Amino acid sequence: MTTYIDQLGTSHTFESQPNRIVSLVPSQTELLFDLGLEDSIVGITKFCVHPVHFKVTKTIVGGTKNIKFDKIKALQPDIIICNKEENTKEIVDELSQICPVWVTDIYTIEDNLQMISDFGQLFNKRTEAQKWIDKINSAYQDFQQFIQEKPIKKAAYFIWANPYMVAGNHTFINELLKINHFQNIYEAKESRYPEIELKKIRLEGDPDYVFLSSEPFPFKDEHAFEIGRFTHHAKTVFVDGEMFSWYGSRLLKAFAYFKILHTKI
Repeated sequence: MTTYIDQLGTSHTFESQPNRIVSLVPSQTELLFDLGLEDSIVGITKFCVHPVHFKVTKTIVGGTKNIKFDKIKALQPDIIICNKEENTKEIVDELSQICPVWVTDIYTIEDNLQMISDFGQLFNKRTEAQKWIDKINSAYQDFQQFIQEKPIKKAAYFIWANPYMVAGNHTFINELLKINHFQNIYEAKESRYPEIELKKIRLEGDPDYVFLSSEPFPFKDEHAFEIGRFTHHAKTVFVDGEMFSWYGSRLLKAFAYFKILHTKI
């Protein structure tokens, strides 16, 4: 009998190591795979696109917000992996009737490393987890040296259109913007993903860069042109949303991506 505590402070007791996993968070599905847990993963969401072969080898149980509970129950999982931002409390409460639901809560690099360590403990993959932690820490230190001389620039990171929405404070995106020496002009907003008016963008911060994320909304040139009409001098850049918003093992690739991004902008 072993007890572990998730990132919401919830205690979970297991009589044996959980071997049948349902993952309802795309980036965490990728991490579980990278920890060597492919054979233990029985259910994923339709948004779990990495690794690509999972869409044909694993059972898809809906999206992150629209879960097919009967499908999950039929898989007889030992544990369900959720995230505070991706999955609602109502979903977590209902899933708890099936089996223990492990909820992550990630806003910082430290939170991310804690999640990897937790999974290593939970699934007896401590060595694999430590390898990933070491690789990410090494890449982070290298990136900090790369970025230290670069000036801080103002930025707005768009995640949605019609209505236009941006990443605000208390988000992993905001953390990664800071690491990249970008000051988020919407960081002071109360909402984590505030809806904004384009005509006020210069008044609210007049960014040097406007980042249009590849997910969850597929921005096109027409959106870049529309936003550009309301900025003073901002450069609009299409960015890979996975690199700015996926935590887990993806962060290792993100640091390499950020280096390339800085050479282009």
